Amino acid sequence: MTGNKLDLCLSMGYFRMQQNIFTCRYVLFDDTLYSVHWLRLALASVQYGTDQLRLLRINEKFSVEVKPFTLTEEIVNLYATYRSAINFDAPDSVESCLLDGPVYTVFDTYVVEVRDENKLIAAGIFDNGSQSIAGIMNFYDPAYRKQSLGKFLMLMKINYARQQRKAYYYPGYLVNDYPKFDYKLFPCQSATEVFDANSGTWFPFSWETIKLFSTDNEV
Repeated sequence: MTGNKLDLCLSMGYFRMQQNIFTCRYVLFDDTLYSVHWLRLALASVQYGTDQLRLLRINEKFSVEVKPFTLTEEIVNLYATYRSAINFDAPDSVESCLLDGPVYTVFDTYVVEVRDENKLIAAGIFDNGSQSIAGIMNFYDPAYRKQSLGKFLMLMKINYARQQRKAYYYPGYLVNDYPKFDYKLFPCQSATEVFDANSGTWFPFSWETIKLFSTDNEV
């Protein structure tokens, strides 16, 4: 699931789950059914504003490296520390999220590593296609919470994808009337597109469009 094949699946509203791909139009949280809306950023249109530039500036002291993903003890320990500090559902481990058993992978997976000197403080995992990347996981040391490293990792993925002349970054989905996923709009809302599953078409993102799609998808 690499190259043009991954690009095609992402463009049709499919996403990675372990070693498979899936799509959905609804999720169940707290016994309530919510409408799902898949997002992507058109990278040629991304422009950073005041908030994004400020975040880049406050984290410029950290070193950033993008490289092929390997499940190291350092990454395992960082995720365990991160998971122990959050108050929402998350995979038990990086391995269970990406592999669920097999040691091989059918995806071309990379990681953004952020370090404070020699200490790994954040990691962002993504899959590579020919013209796109798909963000899979972001996690960080809770001691650096004020640095907004989750959002910073999104910007680093965008920077890498643009350097590689990719066309799209797929951060996953947003959920109507469930703000916990709204952070995916942080990098550049004006460059964000939303997928209409009824027509198979991507539209410029707006909350009005989300409300319209949610109404169309009611069960």
